[in-house]
Amino acid sequence: MFIDLHSHILPGLDDGATCMEDTVMLASAMKEWGFERVTCTPHITNKWRNTPETIRRAFEMTREELDRKGVGLDITMSAEYRLVPQTWPEVLKKNWLMPIEDRFILMELPIFDPTDIGDLNPLEEFRKVRSLGLIPLLPHPERYFYLSEKELMSYLEAGVLIQCNYGSFAGLYGDQAQANALSLQSRGLVSCYGTDMHNAHYVDVIGAWISQGNPIRHLDIVQK
Repeated sequence: MFIDLHSHILPGLDDGATCMEDTVMLASAMKEWGFERVTCTPHITNKWRNTPETIRRAFEMTREELDRKGVGLDITMSAEYRLVPQTWPEVLKKNWLMPIEDRFILMELPIFDPTDIGDLNPLEEFRKVRSLGLIPLLPHPERYFYLSEKELMSYLEAGVLIQCNYGSFAGLYGDQAQANALSLQSRGLVSCYGTDMHNAHYVDVIGAWISQGNPIRHLDIVQK
């Protein structure tokens, strides 16, 4: 089954889809590419203070609209949890973890400034999630240009899995992210891939890459 574990297609919750019209367009493109199920993972960060309740409201409206429009795409609900002190401790305290496919937690590091993580230790937070019987999924490490090889390997040794973005391979985020993604892939370190779908530009870039003969991947880790 073709499943996407990482998308921002719920309207109005973060820097992804801004309205339901955008949502339908993005979902339709993903269906056309061959995806059968998509997990909606809006950010929970200091900037986007989403909760399971706000996400569920947008999710239910989206599911109804996609059904009404006949898009034919199955959607599920989770979040992309950024490891920042403003929100991550609250997520754990209030039990806001919403596992993807019943087992994976999408745990994002700060994209540009590693100091945004404050006093949190990523390795310790990954281990906390593992202790709950869940699997930390690190999205787009190819975009964390500050992340050292030693740090990344320590995460993998702790049971973290890597999710690379299709957009990285397509050049969406620039040459360095593309080179990093190709390196991770060539070394066999990538467990799964995601669209990280946000907007029409993602559709254009990823769609062009797919049309050049680059396939989306079966999500083997779900069956394991």
